[in-house]
Amino acid sequence: MFKLIHHTVFIFAFLLLIGSASARDERSIKDLSKTLAALAADVDAGEAELLSVTAHTTARSLPRQYHLVLNPEFQCFLVNIGVRKRGWCGHWTQDIGARLKELKLKTLVLHWGAAYAGTSSENNCLVVTARNQPFQDGIIIDGWRRAGRLFWCSVKKDDEYEVEQHYGHSGITAWKENPQWTAWLQDYEPSEQKPKTNTVSR
Repeated sequence: MFKLIHHTVFIFAFLLLIGSASARDERSIKDLSKTLAALAADVDAGEAELLSVTAHTTARSLPRQYHLVLNPEFQCFLVNIGVRKRGWCGHWTQDIGARLKELKLKTLVLHWGAAYAGTSSENNCLVVTARNQPFQDGIIIDGWRRAGRLFWCSVKKDDEYEVEQHYGHSGITAWKENPQWTAWLQDYEPSEQKPKTNTVSR
């Protein structure tokens, strides 16, 4: 009887957690859709919503595919020692980016962002802009840092990745565009190859 009660309580708690995560995702999907649609007057609201849904659902599916253990940082350690095949920030960016490429966006543009490239603190992410809009005015989409719960914000407002943070927030973003990987994201031809680069290192 005790085991039955214990299992029932566990299942109920698990369902509550799933429901809470789904509610958070639903709000985040709507908010990101609106934010993307507001990037410019010519952004298609339906395309913004489709991008948001796809990015969120893909990010949520990747922890299972990567067999994520504990947190993103520990997963990177496991990849580095050969215990896991995927889980670096660049893998998240590639895999979410590949799904978004399939949408063949017309009013929104995908870019590849890298912060602290070439260092142990390197992170990679997607940045979405409107057509002819500068990279720095875009929206970051990062599945890695919250282990599948999609993080997004304006490039300029990402205070986790700033230059010279020694005495509080500098307001100067560390994010820079990687042109080679951006070219891959913007090439919608089905036969293209991923660029050979060492940028995806974490």
